[in-house]
Amino acid sequence: MNTASNHVDQVRSYLMGLQQNITRAFGEVDGKPFVQDAWKKSPGEALQGDGLTMILENGAVFERAGCGFSHVRGPRLPPSATQHRPELNGCAFEALGVSLVFHPRNPYAPTVHMNVRMLAAKPEGAAEPVTWFGGGMDLTPYYGFDEDAVHFHQTCRDALAPFGADKYPRFKTWCDEYFFLKHRNEQRGVGGIFYDDFSDGGFDNGFALMRSVGDAFTGAYLPVLQRRKDSAYGERERDFQLYRRGRYVEFNLVWDRGTHFGLQSGGRSESILMSMPPLVSWSYQRGTAPGSPEAQLYEHFLQRREWL
Repeated sequence: MNTASNHVDQVRSYLMGLQQNITRAFGEVDGKPFVQDAWKKSPGEALQGDGLTMILENGAVFERAGCGFSHVRGPRLPPSATQHRPELNGCAFEALGVSLVFHPRNPYAPTVHMNVRMLAAKPEGAAEPVTWFGGGMDLTPYYGFDEDAVHFHQTCRDALAPFGADKYPRFKTWCDEYFFLKHRNEQRGVGGIFYDDFSDGGFDNGFALMRSVGDAFTGAYLPVLQRRKDSAYGERERDFQLYRRGRYVEFNLVWDRGTHFGLQSGGRSESILMSMPPLVSWSYQRGTAPGSPEAQLYEHFLQRREWL
């Protein structure tokens, strides 16, 4: 079997299983199953491929939870994928990934994002394609709790430990720098881990790292969700949650490379934008009362810090 094809088949099989495992676990928590929406690009489109979008909306726990698998091929890597690899500009490519964003209904339960992906591109004249991996997970609370941030980061660190003691500090810093709203001078949340263009140790090491990160997600987020999903809240908390969701939308549309890659490459817009919360609000120059839980979000949780 062709080595490149075998690699793609291995990654595809893992990612589809990961999607099913995650949506099964969180569908059980909500009490409502995820709806499956399989799709395939039409013949003649520049981008070819297929995927499966799994979505849960208006559930008891999740207002919207989307988890998508995609496997696409295109004739030319988009600019968002070659800004760090200019030698691959113009190359045909193949990309596989699972990406999720869960928006709980309860303001005390944080939004979470996770993504794992592989890209492969074949430079002209090369015998084998160049493969690289990316991914990570990050937590975005509206009302923060130290124990939640510590647990999330500890699980991330444990997932990376087999790959070297340098990986968690490096990927944690990368996450802090990446999930930063430059136009607001503000962190998106309490962070987690993020990595991109990872090819250290070749395919086997990159794929093993992908699996470790993907498999760690449920253990990182589920205990946090279980602690917060039934917390009592009122209009004040709900109003602040919707306002802060606006920041999430701003980051995804203005700064997120994954969103840009999908749209620039001709991807399926409905699946790419499933990360958007169903309800959101904006306010002009909104302030917070000193000493309030809302002020604490800015002063304590939206500051870069070592949680471990």
